[in-house]
Amino acid sequence: MPATPRHSAPIAALSLLGFVAFWWGLSLLRADPNILPAPPQVLATIWAEAVSGRLVHHMAATLFRVIIAFGLSMALGVTLGILLGRHPRLNQWADPWVIILLNLPALVVIALCYLWIGLNEVAAIAAVTLNKTAMVLVTLREGSRAMNPALADLAQVYPLSAWTRLRHITLPQLAPYLASATRNGLAIIWKIVLVVEFLGRSSGVGFQIHLKFQLFDITGVLAYALSFTALMLVIDYAIVQPFERHANRWRTP
Repeated sequence: MPATPRHSAPIAALSLLGFVAFWWGLSLLRADPNILPAPPQVLATIWAEAVSGRLVHHMAATLFRVIIAFGLSMALGVTLGILLGRHPRLNQWADPWVIILLNLPALVVIALCYLWIGLNEVAAIAAVTLNKTAMVLVTLREGSRAMNPALADLAQVYPLSAWTRLRHITLPQLAPYLASATRNGLAIIWKIVLVVEFLGRSSGVGFQIHLKFQLFDITGVLAYALSFTALMLVIDYAIVQPFERHANRWRTP
């Protein structure tokens, strides 16, 4: 993986400014704030929602669901992925299940969880977790298959404890795959959470987008969508990208 450019932050800022300028230009060409509001109009709505406390409340609800579902899907996906990657016979039996979970539409899983469990938090978290676990599983399964067998033999020769083997042999080899699963997971899981909230919750960004949609309030839809997108950008730059660089540091020339 190439080294991260030293001035990546200014480049990212300029890129985001370019996105805002493009959006602003489109809104001026459309000349109809009811169809495509300009950035100042959306920012004013974001500020009004933040001052009222609604924005913080609903973003916190969505972020809570994202964190819980992400943690559960990563824990299950990593465990099952390593297990299937290290045991080919077990993987043969489980592979059809994995393919079914990968190709089952998220909307179907969400609807079934709500019908079977009820319109509650357990169903919401379960639906998101099931949708994401298979993706993590496949990534870590490939990482487990790609592990160097010579290092595993080394762990057998020397009397290494299970913790030492995990820390110094297994995790360093799986770190790039964990980083990839983390990035892809966060990019997908919050979108699924919004659909879950849109369909059956009474709080969260998805719920607010549903309300604004019913009122044909495009400014409100953009205000909530962009607010949570901005939060996920901060998480990506502050947490995910540093972890990704650390996991891939051995590839840096």
